[in-house]
Amino acid sequence: MTPPLPPPPIQPFERLQVTDGLLINADRWRQAHHYHRQRQNIHYQSLNQPGIVCGLGIHLIPAPTHLNLPTKYRDGRWLQIQPGIAIDVMGNPIVVPEAMEFRISSQAPSDEPLLVYLVVSYVDPDELQNQTQTERVRETFRIDEKTNPPDDTEVELCRVLLQPGAIQLDRPKNLFAPAANQLDLRYRMQARSRAQGVVQIAQLLHDDPDPQRSTANLSFLLQSVESLYPTMQGHPAIGTVSLKDATIHDYDLLYLTGRQTLALSEAEFTALKQYLDAGGVLLVDAAAGSLGLAKSIVDLAQQLGTPINYLEKRDRHHPLRTQPFLFAALPTVREQPIKLLSGGGIVLIVGDLSSAWGLDPDLSLSRADIRTAQELGINILHFAWKRRSMMQLLGGVGQSATSTQPVAATPVSATAVAATPVPAIPVSARTISAESASAPPSNTPEPGKKSIFDELLG
Repeated sequence: MTPPLPPPPIQPFERLQVTDGLLINADRWRQAHHYHRQRQNIHYQSLNQPGIVCGLGIHLIPAPTHLNLPTKYRDGRWLQIQPGIAIDVMGNPIVVPEAMEFRISSQAPSDEPLLVYLVVSYVDPDELQNQTQTERVRETFRIDEKTNPPDDTEVELCRVLLQPGAIQLDRPKNLFAPAANQLDLRYRMQARSRAQGVVQIAQLLHDDPDPQRSTANLSFLLQSVESLYPTMQGHPAIGTVSLKDATIHDYDLLYLTGRQTLALSEAEFTALKQYLDAGGVLLVDAAAGSLGLAKSIVDLAQQLGTPINYLEKRDRHHPLRTQPFLFAALPTVREQPIKLLSGGGIVLIVGDLSSAWGLDPDLSLSRADIRTAQELGINILHFAWKRRSMMQLLGGVGQSATSTQPVAATPVSATAVAATPVPAIPVSARTISAESASAPPSNTPEPGKKSIFDELLG
């Protein structure tokens, strides 16, 4: 996945005010041209992301004979960088007009391999030392090898994992899994349109010895965003937080899964309420056998003052159903229906939707099932990103204007859920259950048997 990019600097533009009789000197001429360069750069930064436009291939070559190299440099470390064009994060064009030779000089330590990056960057001729005084100057570039990842102003051309000792660089035998000492081109970025926003996700930890779901399939979902909905981007790093961490406000969506009832202390309840009031979204993934977790989330939403309800009972144009992908009926996974409940900033998935975001263990899911599940998952990510961004535009950081004294949460033990009947749901939730009686025929349980959806809302 493409790493998220910094936004353009928020700075006012200044331009030369031209009047009759204005004396043009070198400084004023530079100011006039700098204004147009700034406008061009911020236009590129706002709409596009950096990367390679064309060319800039990497060829293995023998040591050049025309350079009269000492013997120790006549080795198998030589490359030839082909002509091409790239654009950096500031919008500066990087033009390599002709092929140039380059030697990888880094040495791996004796006990472990060393990852080396080959990068190109823009060079402003005005910042060069020892400039010759000519009427025209050429914008130029520089090629570097680094042992740390490229920074924002550099464009990666290739990388190679060097083994200790004498090496011979080689073409990759498998382009999608290069071995040591082989050129790796998998991480070259192409210049293209910039995403409008980046959604950041963290897994929310709680006291459940069987979390049931890992974030592996969540990573598959984030990878799918770039190709299925490039207007939005998923941050490649999935965080890990608890409600005791102040860093929860760094994330648009908190992902919670498990089997057992969620029991919150008063401090955790207050922290979650503040997070939701600030525009955050809590996504709860309750698969089969997770009735305890799902039931406690319904109860929690009631205590928060934002009861959750089935998506079928919401407005037909609810963004979870329509943005960016349109769903009339929700999908089924392994012939089991998926239910989606929402209210306030809580989204509850009942069913195995997330298991279809990636590769299942026996590789039995069809492409259509995976694609449909990913599109619904992207709707959830889009809802989280849009909700948070709109709340931030309204200044919704911390508690909202409507939140006054926090409501104390009553912790419920997991053993109580397993050993006793499901406790009664508050009146408003019972009303929701009554409204849900007209469920679609495909989700109707056998006569005399309650489905998980009936049990969930009472």
